[in-house]
Amino acid sequence: MKAAVIREHGDRDVTRVARDYPDPQAGPGWVVVRVGATSLNYHDIFTRRGMPGITIPFPLIVGSDLAGEIAEVGQDVSGWSVGDRVLVDPLPCEGTEWKFIGEQFDGGRAEYCAVHSEQLVNLPGTVSYEQAASLPLAYATAYRMMLTRGGVKEGEKVLILGASGGVGTCCVLLAKMVGAEVIACASADGKLDRLREIGADHLVNYKQVNMREAVHEIVGKPRVTRTGGVDLAVNYTGGKTWKDTLRCVGFGGRMVTCGATAGYEEEVDCRYTWTFEHSIIGSDGWTRDELVALLGLVESGDLDPVIDRVLPLDEIHEAERLLEDREVFGKVVVTPG
Repeated sequence: MKAAVIREHGDRDVTRVARDYPDPQAGPGWVVVRVGATSLNYHDIFTRRGMPGITIPFPLIVGSDLAGEIAEVGQDVSGWSVGDRVLVDPLPCEGTEWKFIGEQFDGGRAEYCAVHSEQLVNLPGTVSYEQAASLPLAYATAYRMMLTRGGVKEGEKVLILGASGGVGTCCVLLAKMVGAEVIACASADGKLDRLREIGADHLVNYKQVNMREAVHEIVGKPRVTRTGGVDLAVNYTGGKTWKDTLRCVGFGGRMVTCGATAGYEEEVDCRYTWTFEHSIIGSDGWTRDELVALLGLVESGDLDPVIDRVLPLDEIHEAERLLEDREVFGKVVVTPG
């Protein structure tokens, strides 16, 4: 089969498109999925480059988010048949020996992919493979962070840093879905224009202005009189941004985080935390129920994943370049064709 394979860690050129990679087999409890689409995440880039403490089995097909139809069913699999449309939940499970797809065993950048039946989610016919493949790592993470953990509500003022990526665009969509007022931060005017198109109420180019000062101009500086500031701040960028972010949060407000893409060593002025009774909330991954709920929002039309572009597998280097050079708004999706 055709597959994008890495045989060592390195830059984009270590990813090679093979035409004769061995077809996967459906062992007991497993199925083979004919891949309809797979989306890219920064986890894929980290896997290709190499992550401290994580040993990758080479050769490897990267790619954790995928959707398609079942092409083969192994023994001891019940409830699934050839031809069923499925989304794969990439979270490690007992059947995979708690290994992560696209990191510890072959993922979705191929014509076919073997996955354990525990990872299968029924895919409604009205949801495209491209939409479905955009969901797990980015959108399900955002769903848990915004709704389950962050508890965003109608009428709240929400500040979203890094709003133009896969997680960020979903945060904007979910906040607007519940009726919140959104301040979206990004590094380029073109990305900010697109954030306005998907519903952002206020835009901040943090490359051109001081983010904290810009937010204070929009919602007011937080005061002990319980005025000013945002109700919820979303910061998964890190990189020494927590201090300014928390100074944008008003009395009784929350900051929620699911990561630190720009660095994890932060500075926090605790005086603001106790004076304004802030809550700092962590969010990690998602649950199956949350992924199914998210898929239901797409099926109903209440949520439409933001897809920057869809590329063929032969253009995997360009797909990775777009992500690494931060030229992406939303998700980049790859199809085998």
